[in-house]
Amino acid sequence: MSKVDVVIGCFYGDEGKGKVIDYLAADADIAVRATGGDNAGHTIKVGDVKYAMRLIPSGILSGHTVGVIGNGMVLNPKVLMEEIGNLTSHGYDVQRYLRISDKTQLIFPYHRRMDQALEKGRTSKIGTTGKGIGPAYCDKYERAGLRVEDLYAPSFGDKLKWLVDTRKALLKFYEPEMGAEIDEALDFEALYQNYCTYARQMKPYVCDTVTYLHKALERGEKIIVEGAQATLLDIDFGSYPFVTSSNPTIGGILTGTGLSPSDIGNVYGVIKAYSSRVGEGPYVTELLDETGDRIRELGHEYGTTTGRPRRCGWLDLVALKYAKRVNGLTALSVNHLDTVGKFDKIKVCVAYRCKDGITEDFSTNLEFLDHAKPVYKEFEGGFGGLAGCRGFDELPKAAKEYISFIESYIGIPVRFIGVGAGREAMLVKG
Repeated sequence: MSKVDVVIGCFYGDEGKGKVIDYLAADADIAVRATGGDNAGHTIKVGDVKYAMRLIPSGILSGHTVGVIGNGMVLNPKVLMEEIGNLTSHGYDVQRYLRISDKTQLIFPYHRRMDQALEKGRTSKIGTTGKGIGPAYCDKYERAGLRVEDLYAPSFGDKLKWLVDTRKALLKFYEPEMGAEIDEALDFEALYQNYCTYARQMKPYVCDTVTYLHKALERGEKIIVEGAQATLLDIDFGSYPFVTSSNPTIGGILTGTGLSPSDIGNVYGVIKAYSSRVGEGPYVTELLDETGDRIRELGHEYGTTTGRPRRCGWLDLVALKYAKRVNGLTALSVNHLDTVGKFDKIKVCVAYRCKDGITEDFSTNLEFLDHAKPVYKEFEGGFGGLAGCRGFDELPKAAKEYISFIESYIGIPVRFIGVGAGREAMLVKG
C-alpha cells in the first residue's frame, strides 16, 4: 500500500504551505484537507492567475488531482459555491475532481454572527476571523450541529428549525439590542430554502470519503494531506486561548480524514525563513521596529483570507523544535529565503532567556511566553537575488550556511526551499 504525505504549518499559519502542496500535487492522485474552514487560505499562483483557496484543497489546481474536503472540516456552502464557480470559470473540471465528506459539519449564518458577538464581548480579544468556525465546532461537540449528510435526510427541516430557534435565543442573550435584526437575518424559511439549494448543488460531490481514501490507498494511489493553520494555533498544543478551534497538528490530520497512523509517510513541516503571526497572542521573536516593518513589506505579509497585516519577526528554532516533536516531522520546507537574504545580517532564535535561566524547550504557557526573551545567533545575509537559482548548489554560500544550521539544530533535513513567488521558484534539496 502507498503512504500518505502530510504538509503541516509549524508556527502560526501563513508559512507558504500552498507552494509545497502545489509541488507535491504534481504527481498526486488525491489532495485532502482535514481541519478548519474558510478561516484558512492557501494562495497559489498558476501562470498569471492567483488562486486563494479557502475550502477546496489547492492540490486540485494540478488539473488531475482529486480534492477532498475531509470530515474534520467545517463547511460554509456559500463560500464553497463561490470557489467552485471561480475554478469552473478558469476551466477546471470540478465535477470530476471534487469530493466532500458526508460527515463534514455545516456552517450556518448564525455561526458567523455568534463568532463576532463573542469576540466583541471579550475583554481580551483572541483575533478570530469571524467566519463562524469556533461556534460551528462548538455545535459539533455539543452534538447539535448538522453534517452534510443531514441535508439529504427527511428530518433536515426539523433539525434546522430546532437549531435556528435555540441559536437565535443564544444570540439575543449576547446581543439583546439586536433582537429584531437577528430574527430577520436568521429567518428559518429563508435558511431552509437556501440550504436545500446548496444541497442540490453539492450532491454530485458528496460521498463517504473515509472509504474513498482507503480504497485509493489499496490501489496504490498517491495521497497528500494539506494542513491548514499551523502547530502553534492548535486548540491543544498552541498558545491557548489564542488559537484556532481545531487540531491542525498530526492528530487532527488523522481524525479529520479517517486515515490511520500507519498510513502516514512523510510529514513535511513548513516554515518561512523568518516568522509571522496574525491575530492576538504571545510571539517571542516579534519585531516591533523598522526591521519587523521591512520584513512585512518585503514578504508581502498580509492575510490571504482577511487582508490583515501580519506581525513579523526572526525565525524561532525553539518553537520549530517543538513543532517537530508534536508532529513527528520528517523534513522541512523553508520559504522566503530570498526575503531574509535582502538583510545584511539575519538573526535566528536558538534559545529563550526566562526567569529560570536559558532553555531550548518551548512551552505554550502564557506566563512563560510573555516573559521569555529570544537568544539570537547572527548570520550573514546579503543574498536576496535568488530568482535564478534552480538547485541548492547554486545558492550563495551564506544562504547554504543558513539552511544547514536549521537542519543541524532541528535534526531533520530541509527538502524544499522557496526563493520566489512562482511555481518555478521552488528548490528541491536531495
